[in-house]
Amino acid sequence: MSEMNLVTGAAPTETGHLQTFSSKADRDRLSPAALIALRNLARAWRLTGTEGAALVGVSETTWDRVKANSWSQTLSQDQMMRVSALIGVFKGLHLLFADDMADRWVRLRNVGPLFGNLTPIEAMIERGIPGMIDIRRYIDALRGGL
Repeated sequence: MSEMNLVTGAAPTETGHLQTFSSKADRDRLSPAALIALRNLARAWRLTGTEGAALVGVSETTWDRVKANSWSQTLSQDQMMRVSALIGVFKGLHLLFADDMADRWVRLRNVGPLFGNLTPIEAMIERGIPGMIDIRRYIDALRGGL
């Protein structure tokens, strides 16, 4: 099996094709695990219904079903990108901080240029996927990952 594609970040699957969020088959396979991770993240970050829905790009009604584990649809490519970025932020914070700061950090106002006095959650909601990716990269850089 070949290495991860360094340009796209896609990893090959067991069949040898690159796993992407554009492939419905890959999204069908990955959505159940992504939803479990998302529910755990929502609990750890104490996301409100409005925050969770905005971060994932769904209605608040759909978010309520996601949280209650009564929504089992395949995530769209956009939703998978959002969930992937959020999980990356979560994981990066837990690698960076050894205490409860990992989950509190997303609620703290940040005056840095990336945040403009918003909390990371507010910045990710306001700026969508590009903001989520920027914050994920920022955290990776803080921990020396870039």
